[in-house]
Amino acid sequence: MKTKAHEEFEYKAEMKQLLHLIIHSLYTHPEVFLRELISNASDALNKVRFRELTDKTITPSDKELSITIAVDPKKHTFSITDNGIGMTRDELVNNLGTIAKSGTLEFVQKLQEAKKTTDVDNLIGQFGVGFYSIFMVTDNVIVETRHAGQDARGYRWQSQGHGTFTIEEIEKKERGTTISFIFNEKSKEFSDEHRIKGIIKKYSNFVDFPISLGSEKVNSVQALWHKKAAEITKEEANEFYKFIANDFSDPFRYFSHAVEGNVNFKALLFIPQKAPADYLQFREEKSLHLYSNKIFIQDDAKQLLPEYLRFVKGVVDTEDLPLNVSREVTQSSPVMAKINKILTSKVLSFLENLAKNEPEAYAEFHTQFGPILKTGINSDFANRDKIIDLLRFESSRTDGKKLVSLKEYVERMPKEQKEIYYGSGETRKNIEQSPTLEYFRKHDIEVLYLTHPVDIWLMPSLQEYDKKPIKSIDSSDLALLNDKKIETPETKINETLLATFKEELKDVVADVIVSKRLVDSPALLSAAKDGLDPQLEKMMKMMHTDYTAGKKVLEINLEHPLMKNLSRLYLANNQHAMIKQCIRQVYESALLMEGTLTTPADFVKRMTDIMVEATK
Repeated sequence: MKTKAHEEFEYKAEMKQLLHLIIHSLYTHPEVFLRELISNASDALNKVRFRELTDKTITPSDKELSITIAVDPKKHTFSITDNGIGMTRDELVNNLGTIAKSGTLEFVQKLQEAKKTTDVDNLIGQFGVGFYSIFMVTDNVIVETRHAGQDARGYRWQSQGHGTFTIEEIEKKERGTTISFIFNEKSKEFSDEHRIKGIIKKYSNFVDFPISLGSEKVNSVQALWHKKAAEITKEEANEFYKFIANDFSDPFRYFSHAVEGNVNFKALLFIPQKAPADYLQFREEKSLHLYSNKIFIQDDAKQLLPEYLRFVKGVVDTEDLPLNVSREVTQSSPVMAKINKILTSKVLSFLENLAKNEPEAYAEFHTQFGPILKTGINSDFANRDKIIDLLRFESSRTDGKKLVSLKEYVERMPKEQKEIYYGSGETRKNIEQSPTLEYFRKHDIEVLYLTHPVDIWLMPSLQEYDKKPIKSIDSSDLALLNDKKIETPETKINETLLATFKEELKDVVADVIVSKRLVDSPALLSAAKDGLDPQLEKMMKMMHTDYTAGKKVLEINLEHPLMKNLSRLYLANNQHAMIKQCIRQVYESALLMEGTLTTPADFVKRMTDIMVEATK
């Protein structure tokens, strides 16, 4: 019975946009509406179970904590009821009337734009918009709820998913929430019990509360992580992973771990098959689920693993935390620190074994999660050496599919090679087209290819491996192998030409030197001894618009026909105007090759003048 007139509220503009996206174009699997509703009901039950143990003001229920679903295939109606924590009037306004997290609309819009390549359904529940998936299958939703606190009142929330929603006070004796609606024309298939049962089995089989459909309990309701590893079937593990990770795909790998001693806990951990599109960004998302004696504590216990392992999903259950533990306590708890140390070591050991015994599978993992794993180099110094040995790179010795480790690189280095070399660029093709690679290709010296932005930050911090310096092939101070075919010129005319280069370019380069490594190209720009890698400089410019790059060293190849012609021209007439024109053009050509030329108009005009002179 209604006791107060209903109040009408208008959705904010961004909420209207979000609902329009969800209803009309976002979801590719409408069945996820049930996954999200069950997930919300499970959260409500977890909260009330926790509060019942720690808060005496919570109104008890004489029924088992559970979720009840009812469908009518003739009337096409649906309802889902839980006896969980329920909602107050303010919570209805805040939780169902606004976007749960700032930035969600922008994120969802980006997902929609990338829909062809991103399975967006896997991510929706993580961003607080899962409830609204209900509007894909119905045109009108009714939520009836009563909070579990003493003196709480019952309320009805209703909306058609357009511009407004209403709230009215109602008589509701029992705590909890019921969501009900009629399926729209295109979604009537979901009013079939067998269809609903299949969805529950697919997504929610391991919800930690019984789910009843009619009079039948549908789900397993078991703490899978308390079973011995040998007793967990692959099918059970796959289903459980999909439930806790909101993923449609099976996990890439999983393993369980139990510890008894100074700290006691059980863990079931999973590595997903694919990384989310924006996983390198630091955003709020569910990570490891934390339990205390099978009682749910929180689903984003990020302190259980370091940031560089945050792709790992799963459950950790410990008896060493009190049930009334707060989020702040878990963040500073010595128990959590001990678990973190043990789990980190376990995950790294698992990856080591995978790399050793299944190198192809490890390469798949590294392609997805290698970039974030590499960030651990500068944050986890206790495990730094382990992480370094887990790193993989493309190489000039591979076809782009096989990845190599630093250990493999060192093992096949010739004795006379003293340094580990790497080249950086936006793509493998960019690196292979660079003049800096000519010497290494000629002498069959392996070069690691770095094409991910994380690699550019990584290499300078490594500095060396196995007591061998790690150097960029763009550096000007490389310990190159002796090459008698390319010698430093000793004739006076070449020394004078070199001096002319230096004088003409003194304002734009740090130095001009005779290159020991160029084979086919006339010149290249290399980083000065203390200079940054070119790709790192590009990133610095993108991050800081006022960043000024340091001057480079111009290396010239005096064996190149162009340089020999310039030498003859200089010998005939050292004041010839074409000499300075060519010197400037050589320099700007090097800029063009590394992608930093800022005066293309001047470059083209000078090139035209040179061609006019050459064709007289």
